[in-house]
Amino acid sequence: MKLLDKTILITGASRGIGLAIAKEFARHKTHLHLTSRSMDSADIKELERLGALSVKFYPADLSQPDENNRLFGRINLTPDVLVNNAGLLTGGLFEEQSIEEFYKMFQVNLLSLVHLTRLFLPKMIERKSGYIVNNASISGKMFFPLANTYAASKAGVVAFTESLEAELEATGVKTLLLITPGIKTKMFDQIGEKYSKNMDVSSFNAIEPEVWAKKVIESVKSNESILEPSDVTKWGLRLARWSPSLFKKMALKNFKR
Repeated sequence: MKLLDKTILITGASRGIGLAIAKEFARHKTHLHLTSRSMDSADIKELERLGALSVKFYPADLSQPDENNRLFGRINLTPDVLVNNAGLLTGGLFEEQSIEEFYKMFQVNLLSLVHLTRLFLPKMIERKSGYIVNNASISGKMFFPLANTYAASKAGVVAFTESLEAELEATGVKTLLLITPGIKTKMFDQIGEKYSKNMDVSSFNAIEPEVWAKKVIESVKSNESILEPSDVTKWGLRLARWSPSLFKKMALKNFKR
């Protein structure tokens, strides 16, 4: 896909991966429509400085189910690229997790993603063009203890996106599934807070959000359907896929109750 003058909608755009992706799209002279609960005006000015043809911000809390319809009505256009990036992290022993917390997480990570896709997709199909980018995670394919509810949400994103990709064959609309590795963001810092009581997370590695964002934009430009890590994490993904029993044994090595 050629990105010049394209309209991009990104959820969870105020920090981390979302903001890094917005900056990369800005460098390709696109029109940015961004949403999150809040956003620093300095970041909006930075996006304009980087080359964005326009930047519009829509404050929204996607943990509230009705917010998806309100956001759709306020945007009032069909993006060329929809980046479903908004996400929350849950973790820890399942019986100790707050029910309210994981309901909120499922709403943001999976239900809002599906809801917004459902709202924007018909016009994309009618137009015979569009790109839906869904941010899953290695946790959607590599199942670690303590990641139970979070992994369930991301596995749902994987299943939804792969099924939708097959369904959209020959419509002109494409999907891109992001199997995102550890990224150096505030969310990654929360892993230690939520997991360290029951697991040694000192060996968990992460890359800079800018590195992943560049890969995402290149995948969109190349019309790819999946982006997986190319570092050591790819071997973990392969082990989880081809030898789940061995992967489970390794995943349990640093886990304790």
